[in-house]
Parts: sequence; C-alpha cells; structure tokens
Amino acid sequence: MDTESLFITRSELQPYYHFITAMLSYTDLTKGTIFLYEGQPFEVIEMSFLRMQQRKAVVNTKIRNLITGKILDRTWQASDNFEETEVSRMAAVFIYGKGARLPSPAAQAAGGQEYWFNEKGNPKNRFVLSGEVIGDQAKFLKAQIEITAIVWNEKVVKIQVPIKMDLKVTEAPPGLKGNTAQGGTKAVTVEGGGIVQAPLFINEGDMIRINTETGEYVERLEKK
Repeated sequence: MDTESLFITRSELQPYYHFITAMLSYTDLTKGTIFLYEGQPFEVIEMSFLRMQQRKAVVNTKIRNLITGKILDRTWQASDNFEETEVSRMAAVFIYGKGARLPSPAAQAAGGQEYWFNEKGNPKNRFVLSGEVIGDQAKFLKAQIEITAIVWNEKVVKIQVPIKMDLKVTEAPPGLKGNTAQGGTKAVTVEGGGIVQAPLFINEGDMIRINTETGEYVERLEKK
C-alpha cells in the first residue's frame, strides 16, 4: 500500500471545514457568546440560570440579532444545542452619525439613524450600521474614536467601543450647595449624547472617564 495515500493535506480538507463546527449547550450561552440561531448570528446580552423544584433547570436569555439588531427573549432547556459561529475583528474609526441626535429611539428609527465608519488606515473602506444594530454603544461614539468591528461572512455586523472612554461633559446642571460632601449625583450629558450619573462637582466642559459596559462614571480627568 502507498503510505502517502494515508495522509490528507490541509488544502484537501478545506472544502469540508464548514461541517466541523463546535456545538454549544444551553449553559454555554454566557454574555457575549455568539452563536447561530435560525441561520443568523446572535449575541447573548443577558443570561440567567433558573432551577425550580421538581423541574428541569432552564436558561433565560436576551439575545440580539447581529444582522437586524432585533432583541429576543428566549428560554432554553438541556436538550437544546447551538452551533458556534466564527467572527473576525477589524480596527475601524467612527466618522459621523446621521440622525444620532434625534430625541428618542422611535424618532431615530423613523429618521433613518445611521453611523458611518472606515477601516483604520484605509479611509476608502467605509461601512454603515443602523442605530438598532449598534444599540446603547451609540451614545458613547465621538468623531475619530477607534472601535473594533466584528465581521461575519465578510460583513460588519457589530462594533465594540473601548471599555473605558474619556468624554467631554456638554451639559451639566449646577450642583446644590451643601450636597457635594454627601456624595450626591446628578445627570450630565456627554459628547455623543449619552447621559451619565456623575458627582455634583462635575461641570460643563469637564473631561470624565466612563465605563461603557456599565454606563457608569469612573473619574474626572485633570485639566491640562
């Protein structure tokens, strides 16, 4: 027997790679997991494990369609299995948003809310995402900020902003005298339109650091 015939090269296996996919169980659906559901990529944005007496445990999830931005509530059981899907990442830069300042999500959707980006280092490679797809991250976008684009099937389906971002306060009501020592907070608006609860000593024009995952104030930056 020809021993060479016992070996298969990587290139010969390539056409069959799409059949070799990792399967996930319902307990693998942790926050941030991306999987295929009804033929489209979904990301888990919330997950809770529920065990009731004399009943089998279930997992309650809130999942986002990475193509349409639509959010679904789904409950899974131990018998459910899911196909993991691969995504790649690309460095990109935010250029501008159309309809980003409209007063409500409904008005934004009706107004054709769009966010434009280009690949970092390649301004000609532009792409656009809807406000629905970007979700809450939109309120922290500012011009020329570098983000990470998530690519699935050669199409950008999601972005990730940096976890910590430094943003300028564009609106801040005056703090009440005597309350600053009591650790009170007030709602301030930052560039991009996001509203954050910040200490009473924060003023318009200040630069503050925000945790974009929680939407919480971290610290005030020293003025240069």
